[in-house]
Amino acid sequence: MLLDVSQPKKPNPARRSERSRRAVLDAARELVSELGYAKVSIEAIAARAGVGKQTIYRWWPSKGAVIFDSFLELSRGEEGVRLPDTGDLEADLRAVMRATAAEFADPAFEAPIRALNMEIIADPALAAQYREKLAGPVDEAKKERLRAAQRAGQLAPDADLDLVLEVLYAPLYQRWLHRSGPLTPQYADALVKTTLRAFAP
Repeated sequence: MLLDVSQPKKPNPARRSERSRRAVLDAARELVSELGYAKVSIEAIAARAGVGKQTIYRWWPSKGAVIFDSFLELSRGEEGVRLPDTGDLEADLRAVMRATAAEFADPAFEAPIRALNMEIIADPALAAQYREKLAGPVDEAKKERLRAAQRAGQLAPDADLDLVLEVLYAPLYQRWLHRSGPLTPQYADALVKTTLRAFAP
């Protein structure tokens, strides 16, 4: 019988690093939801993730950057950001706006996203990262759907698409930010109807 003298396989550092990175992002999201942003520290994230503080600082410059990446991770998809296109712009926008309103009304989402917004307001570098990595690509996907509606004659051909998105989303965001009213499906539908009336062909 021959003895197996092959060397034991060494752990893959890349795989271990990816596991650690995901553990940090998961821990950051969980802690912000449980404790609120102000009470979360790099030390707490490291302890929850089972890594050292130096591991976190090797990848992220600040707590805000960790929190941002933890939410960015949720938005990643193999095919990127895409809006529904059934050919019916009003129906598609209603579906998107209802889902957005429901997400903003979800307590599990609200606490961490409010914390992230506060950090973005206070940190210009993080705000730029947010625009580049999340807000920009998402807005471009929305505008691509609006361009399709323009080609189909469902939206004014000369409509300023950035303004269309502001008219559509800004009231919802303000209501959420100020807690000035409920974020209901009916409210989402009303925003869609008002926006489409304002930019009708």
